[in-house]
Amino acid sequence: MGRIALICLAGLLACSNAGNADAQSLGSSTYTSTAPKDCRQISKPSELDGSTTRVCPGKAGLMVLISEDDMREIVSVGRNRKAASEEPAAKVWFGPFNSSEITIEWRAAGGKPFAIIQRWHIADGTDLDKQGRPNTKAMLVVTRLPPGPVHVAYVDATANPNANELARNAADEVARGFNCDRDEVKVVGTSGRAVELATRR
Repeated sequence: MGRIALICLAGLLACSNAGNADAQSLGSSTYTSTAPKDCRQISKPSELDGSTTRVCPGKAGLMVLISEDDMREIVSVGRNRKAASEEPAAKVWFGPFNSSEITIEWRAAGGKPFAIIQRWHIADGTDLDKQGRPNTKAMLVVTRLPPGPVHVAYVDATANPNANELARNAADEVARGFNCDRDEVKVVGTSGRAVELATRR
């Protein structure tokens, strides 16, 4: 009877440890702001086109670089401005006019952030408002963090009512194993107009 009890106890402990491992592999979320008031402006807006660059504090000593030029933005992450500007994410431009929202969601495991999620707005030139300006379509972008910050997943926010959940799952399941030389950005969930505009070549 004692031996059976020990075997059962060992089995319970193994299941408990497996559960803890699974829990540790899942990300948790914290948030930071990229609003101009919370960041350091690198230079004055260009008189030619109003382009700007700012650096914002992130998590775990990381900095977020936001560069806007010709009504298009890039967002990259690094230990400092120079490092962020040399990462793959700093070279990803969406063709249509676009902008990112000022809240960044950081996914972390064991206190170490491994991905960010940010909502973007992509201008749709075929859908104009009453003033003739393009309406925007919302999309969540999942970006892996250093080494090698790069976009790993896109989630259309209109086509997917559970877009936030899909983006978090993509961050947890895809970001850490993403290989820049082999893998391509993944469209998660139902593709919609925002993803179509962002991935158009």
